[in-house]
Amino acid sequence: MKRDSRLSSVLHALLHMAEHNGFMTSEALAQCMNTNPVVVRRTMGLLRQAGLVASARGHAGGWTITADLGAVTLRQLHEVLGEPAIFAIGNRNETPDCLVEQSVNAALDAAFADAEALLLERFAHVTLADLATDFARRHVERRNKRNK
Repeated sequence: MKRDSRLSSVLHALLHMAEHNGFMTSEALAQCMNTNPVVVRRTMGLLRQAGLVASARGHAGGWTITADLGAVTLRQLHEVLGEPAIFAIGNRNETPDCLVEQSVNAALDAAFADAEALLLERFAHVTLADLATDFARRHVERRNKRNK
């Protein structure tokens, strides 16, 4: 089953936007996200509706981040993207007649719910500013290694 990588892609694009001075075109963001500009426009439209980015038309237009990086959490972005499924695994049959499968589903459902709640709680405490700080640290480390 294919993984849903939209959150990762959006985070990647937003961090590039935060580092960029001015607007970034859908084409430039598509390169960052390794996708099609149409997908970028659709995704950025969701972020614009949430008040996280702005867009401008024309030659110097594109997308820019408007949100405070310290106020935007991974949980918020997950919600903006429509709360895609956290796990690609699930029950074989959601409404089984078999009592064994009902027992299996009950155990799996409880574990999935606990794991999802834990992950979403963690997402609520990680901000774009946290990721930007980590990126800046890694950038300095790489530059220092190259200069040795």
